[in-house]
Amino acid sequence: MTAAPLWLIQNVRLADRDGLWQIAIDKGRFGEITPMGEAHDESYEVLNARGGLAIPPFIEPHIHLDTTQTAGEPNWNQSGTLFEGIERWAERKALLSHEDVKARAWKTLKWQIANGVQFVRTHVDVSDPTLTALKAMLEVKQEVAPWVELQIVAFPQEGILSYPNGEALLEEALKLGADVVGAIPHFEFTREYGVESLHIAFRLAQQYDRPLDIHCDEIDDEQSRFVETVAALALKAGIGPRVTASHTTAMHSYNGAYTSRLFRLLKLSGINFVANPLVNIHLQGRFDDYPKRRGITRVKELLAAGINVCFGHDDVFDPWYPLGTGNMLQVLHMGLHVCQLMATSRSTTACSLSPTTAPARLASRITALSAATRLT
Repeated sequence: MTAAPLWLIQNVRLADRDGLWQIAIDKGRFGEITPMGEAHDESYEVLNARGGLAIPPFIEPHIHLDTTQTAGEPNWNQSGTLFEGIERWAERKALLSHEDVKARAWKTLKWQIANGVQFVRTHVDVSDPTLTALKAMLEVKQEVAPWVELQIVAFPQEGILSYPNGEALLEEALKLGADVVGAIPHFEFTREYGVESLHIAFRLAQQYDRPLDIHCDEIDDEQSRFVETVAALALKAGIGPRVTASHTTAMHSYNGAYTSRLFRLLKLSGINFVANPLVNIHLQGRFDDYPKRRGITRVKELLAAGINVCFGHDDVFDPWYPLGTGNMLQVLHMGLHVCQLMATSRSTTACSLSPTTAPARLASRITALSAATRLT
């Protein structure tokens, strides 16, 4: 077996230090980082970075690779709402095949790889008696491993209690190998179902030792307040860092008094948040006349409270979002604008939302460019 070559990347800029540097790579791992000009072993193959910035690989904390590349099949989402998107996906889901799911997921994964993404958390719909998409994505996870670490969320798109055998299907998905427990309380038939679904999700997460990523309050309704239940359950179980509340778009409609009380709980719980700027601003506010809500959670306020917030792409050319390239910098660009994070006083805060820093905390991944970091 041929040994991996020794590489030395020269004339590199680093985000946390001045000047130009050189980075050694030995057997697929980052080695020493030394100032330019220091002597190096002549056996290294040299790559000239020409003053380029070296950063850790990007992390995609929230995407749906089972639904990707299906926009308009068999029908378009004419209203542009989340709920019609779910209806259109249900139509397309009836046509799924194993190879269909794999081919579409691979297409988008290649886009992501080309855009520097090396860790992906994908939600996969398990509201399906055959679990077709999940079984296909478990294969994709193994196939893509040389290039991307893929983490799969068992996502009950049509509810745990509102879909026939939803709880059993969610548990079966975990037994088959799903990495994360999902839920969608705001889509359950009643508020009571929504709360109960969260108790089920947390019980399964503890039973199977899995983290949780909840589609939570993705609606303009100011009465959708399931995030408080998510945070309370996480606090009680002492697992806040392993819990993520995705979307929480209803938070943009909460009154100040309630939000003040809520933030105390959120800080105590230690849970993570994922906002999806491209898709949130596209789907939300559809029932408003004018003024229209921006449709994104309180990112600035969450960050100011010391709470971990990430940006995700969410959808790529599917019933919820008819665009997308897999480029996390486009996601960041939209988020900085919509959340008004570009004031000078916010520059450090804005940098914390980069596709490397905050998602790494969510995924419990160390992304610092340091010795012994594995190259993938």
